[in-house]
Amino acid sequence: MKKILIANRGEIALRILRACRDDGRQAVAVYADVDAGAPWLRLADEAYALPGKTPAETYLNIPALLEIARRSGADAVHPGYGFLSESAEFARAVQDAGLIWIGPDPDAIARLGDKIAAREIARKVGAPLVPGSDGPVRDAAEIRAFVDAHGLPVAIKAAAGGGGRGMRVVRENAEIEELFAAAASEARTAFGNDACYVERFLDRPRHIEAQVLADRHGTVVVVGLRDCSLQRRNQKLVEEAPAPFLPGDVADRIAEAARDICAEAGYTGAGTVEFLLGTDGMVSFLEVNTRLQVEHPVTEAVTGVDLVIQQFRIAEGGHLDLPDMAPPIGHAIEFRINAEDPGRGFLPTPGRITRFAPPSGPGVRLDSGVESGSTVAGAFDSLMAKLIVTGPTREVAIARARRALAEFRIEGVASVLPFHRAVLDAPDFNGSAPFNVHTRWIETDFADDLDAALRVPEDEDTVLRLPVDLDGKRADLGLSSAALERLAAALGGHVAAGQGAQQGHGAQAPVVAAAKAEGGLRAAVSGSLARWLVKDGDSVAKDQPVAVMEAMKMEMTLSAPRDGVIAQKVEAGQDVAEGDLLADLD
Repeated sequence: MKKILIANRGEIALRILRACRDDGRQAVAVYADVDAGAPWLRLADEAYALPGKTPAETYLNIPALLEIARRSGADAVHPGYGFLSESAEFARAVQDAGLIWIGPDPDAIARLGDKIAAREIARKVGAPLVPGSDGPVRDAAEIRAFVDAHGLPVAIKAAAGGGGRGMRVVRENAEIEELFAAAASEARTAFGNDACYVERFLDRPRHIEAQVLADRHGTVVVVGLRDCSLQRRNQKLVEEAPAPFLPGDVADRIAEAARDICAEAGYTGAGTVEFLLGTDGMVSFLEVNTRLQVEHPVTEAVTGVDLVIQQFRIAEGGHLDLPDMAPPIGHAIEFRINAEDPGRGFLPTPGRITRFAPPSGPGVRLDSGVESGSTVAGAFDSLMAKLIVTGPTREVAIARARRALAEFRIEGVASVLPFHRAVLDAPDFNGSAPFNVHTRWIETDFADDLDAALRVPEDEDTVLRLPVDLDGKRADLGLSSAALERLAAALGGHVAAGQGAQQGHGAQAPVVAAAKAEGGLRAAVSGSLARWLVKDGDSVAKDQPVAVMEAMKMEMTLSAPRDGVIAQKVEAGQDVAEGDLLADLD
């Protein structure tokens, strides 16, 4: 392989470009119009524009990507993660075009991408599994029958899903019909396939995953294990390697199952086998991600293995020469830096980044797809960057993470930096108490602590801090909302409600959710109206769910701000800006 087309964007495109540079290969980048000024394009040997604006017209456009590969003379394609990375159709099209596909064979992608087929493979090799349906469920009645046999809670999951999309957890019988419909709808939107299956749900489990590499000569190696339990809406926010506080026999069992599943599936390339670990020690296979993971850098940090370059070697037919489950060197923690507002339920916040000042120093790595002046596009993922912090021990890694997160500054869009800082102060996570993190920890055990950490104290209504010089000594001067109003009035202006400056720790000043604004139902964020939950002309009650919006691959439900009759102004599928009127409430 001499020239590799990177069929992706953002930080992963830049990550693969750097691997090409390190390995002496040329790299071809692609971009949508909104990404025309993106930093990864400057490192590429060549860059080509994709037609259209939406994901389907750009980074999911197989004919356009193959045409660019032909024009550029690329001889291989790397899909990154997301988009077409787990598309068997794309992998076959790349191979049919005479190009090298840097990933598993299409048949392995298809088998493991179907969650029901993957469970059958896991069952065949004796991997640990919780009870689940034999195939897709046809209706809510089949789910009720499963619940009668196995109890609650259960998870309804998209058969073609991944990353938590198309998944709903049923905790009460009355929720079955509604959550089945929601899971199927999201699966249809995200994957073009509404088939769902059901399985027993492990409550408060940890999420443990095995990083696998497999060559074309039958060698399967587990490079290491990671803990990815810190999740919100089934989307990971913090990951670490090695998985901490994991009994040796559990680690061995997970590694063995991961090897067996990949060997049985005829897997090649880099992949991740995911498991859930219950509070009672029960281990259950979850799924296989047939691609490079967002969190792969933490494994690289503690093993010294460049996983992208290993993907190159495997795609060329090379032999793996790596130890299996080698002892890790130190500890690494990754923080996903998303353009989301933790003070408003992690709502996505697309927009222009006016300041992006990342940290540096010992033990700090930053994989970023943005810089000051970049635009976070509402049509794509909210991930701006990944902060990876390492240390000889977990304690040192946490100490360095505190320093790095305190240095990090992002302005212009909200970010999850305040959330990450709060996590490091949580005894459940930082080691000052027994490790107690699980996949719903953020929404349950940590919810009150997070609210308190994000709340501006009433007696400290400080929304702007300015550096001042007092007798040669630097100090921060805090200005409250009232002080800003007085200052603005003195200067002949005013401060608009909700438009305060960044707080001292980088959190956005509180903003009232747009969905609750006067005058009807309004868009809470910039994105698209995925679907209406009520019909035009229906009478609705205050707080009744009435619509679902989608922004940055995240769905959110909008509720009626008051009683009234819905008069819809926007059709499903239409793009809207934050604050746009979706419906009058007469």
